[in-house]
Amino acid sequence: MTEDLGTPVLDNHLHLDPRHGRGIEAVEDFARLGGTHLLVVNKPSWLLGVEPDEPADFRAVFEETLDAVSAATEALPGRAWPVLGVHPGLISRLVDDRDFSPESARDLMRGGLAVASEYVAVGDALALKSGRPHYEVSDAVWEASNAVTRRAFELGADVDCAVQLHTEASEDLTDLAALAEDVGLDPGRVVKHYAAGRLAGPVPSVMSEKDRLERAAESGEPFLMETDFVDDPDRPGMVLGPKTVPRRVRWLLEEGYDEAVRRAHVETPAAVYGIDTEETLE
Repeated sequence: MTEDLGTPVLDNHLHLDPRHGRGIEAVEDFARLGGTHLLVVNKPSWLLGVEPDEPADFRAVFEETLDAVSAATEALPGRAWPVLGVHPGLISRLVDDRDFSPESARDLMRGGLAVASEYVAVGDALALKSGRPHYEVSDAVWEASNAVTRRAFELGADVDCAVQLHTEASEDLTDLAALAEDVGLDPGRVVKHYAAGRLAGPVPSVMSEKDRLERAAESGEPFLMETDFVDDPDRPGMVLGPKTVPRRVRWLLEEGYDEAVRRAHVETPAAVYGIDTEETLE
């Protein structure tokens, strides 16, 4: 039996890996508890067996993600959308393990983002994914990573789409919001994945833990909800499971946060991505 929570329920950031992980089983779990919509982010390239040498090599990662999204849409009362990009942790694999210079790694990653933007431009993907490492790196790698992020913002402005960011833990990322604005991307279309309940700068995509969600709900500010489900059988307890967002939506409604639920699952998705989670349920 599928639960109806009386509202669209969007998980803003999770991964699906039908080849290695649970794939559509995870989507069915999400839907059974009342989940309706998903933003599916491609897994890091190396986790799908792709060690890129040139930008076109990322295409296999993106195509596999599109296939997973198509299957997910069939299993949902709403639909799924793909978010494509280059994981910022790739720079360390390139520099530390494959002897790339920070500059050559930067150029490869920027090229991969350009390939991702082609999918957005023709309507096959919804948004881009980029960012910078959440761990200590050299000044050269940090500078290169910020250049990659800047390029993601430029491409987002070019193809008129949002950009999801993977960054260090912070409640103040106004530097990245300013960088987006500098290149013509509305900071209201920049999303910080794995966010806490409050954030200055980008729109927070809040990890669906109760304390974080309470802060977001009470802030009155735009926010999204996510699990960052990794769909990796070798890391079954990693981050949050696919049932979490609908469970937390039910809890927020029980606690009287109806307005915040609408903000996270209807209003903010419309403002950030231009998607209508109510119309796509009909």
